[in-house]
Amino acid sequence: MAKERNILVVDDERTIREVLRRYLELEGFSVTEAETGPQALSILQDSRPDLIVLDVMLPGVDGFSITRRLRHAADYQPLQVDGDIPIILLTARTNEVDRVSGLELGADDYITKPFSPRELVARVKAVLRRSTPAEIESESPVEIGALSLDPRSRSFSVEGADVSLTAKEFDLLWFLLRHPRQVFTRQQLLDQVWGYEFYGDESTVTVHVRRLREKLEPNPSKPSYILTVWGVGYKFEEPTADPQQT
Repeated sequence: MAKERNILVVDDERTIREVLRRYLELEGFSVTEAETGPQALSILQDSRPDLIVLDVMLPGVDGFSITRRLRHAADYQPLQVDGDIPIILLTARTNEVDRVSGLELGADDYITKPFSPRELVARVKAVLRRSTPAEIESESPVEIGALSLDPRSRSFSVEGADVSLTAKEFDLLWFLLRHPRQVFTRQQLLDQVWGYEFYGDESTVTVHVRRLREKLEPNPSKPSYILTVWGVGYKFEEPTADPQQT
């Protein structure tokens, strides 16, 4: 029997927590609740949920600060979670700059209030989506240039040095690696990696590509692996001796 996945829902509005609990439990998830930032951090010191639904505007410690702590755990008090734990931000801010700021900090996705509980559950499922064990066992580690990626252990290194990727950063890189030189639009990447056939903000892809470049490219401003095809989208290329930069 598959292990029941636990979702930590952090929101200071009781109604939102109760509604999300009901919808998530109906889909087979277990739910842990927190109503403040400090309460969430206390929970994360003792347990590891499979995903965090995290409100941005929280009393005590806001959602952006919690995301920063999780993605840069070495700089803060030790927590029981790995830096790659999936995070979906809940935000009442409609300004694109605010939404992109959350993604830049390392969130896997965000959803704007007010939202449909069914849409939130769909986002949770999409962010948690992984290759099945059979698919993983059939895949071998890949080495391209200075990059080495093992889909079974979900590990990644550049020139032999381990590099920490968030869950969706890994999924996006693995997808691109499996389709070298093939150009994908942002919407196609949302469909294939996030599972958003009918909804999703394409800036999510843009920010994840930017974050990946910062981690794997020798010069992120002149990428040699993940290239932009202007007016279309992105593709993965193995660098040549004199790669064309984009």
